[in-house]
Amino acid sequence: MEVLRSVVILLHIVGFAVTFGAWVAEAAAARLRTTRLMDYGLLLSLLTGLALAAPWPAGIALNYPKIGIKMAILIVLGGLLGMGNARQRRTGHAVPRPMFYAVGALAFTAAAVAVVW
Repeated sequence: MEVLRSVVILLHIVGFAVTFGAWVAEAAAARLRTTRLMDYGLLLSLLTGLALAAPWPAGIALNYPKIGIKMAILIVLGGLLGMGNARQRRTGHAVPRPMFYAVGALAFTAAAVAVVW
């Protein structure tokens, strides 16, 4: 059971890495766009995070403040990605610079909270 939990933790970190990596690729290309890959990374992080929030194996102590903070970060990040994707579809233009950098900062912060805390 511990191996399964470790795999889910690894996938959780990979989800944030995919989101942040896609953001870095767009920033390096100076496109300032949100991509489907960012959405998929966020979805992977959300699903694995919800699985990790369940108390398995029995007797594991959950850190509820960490879970709450990470959930809040994911909700805001999802909102920014959704707004960015909608704006890009509607106008064809890149997302505003502050919104784009907020996506990168939140993706990095979520990964940092997962690893450091």
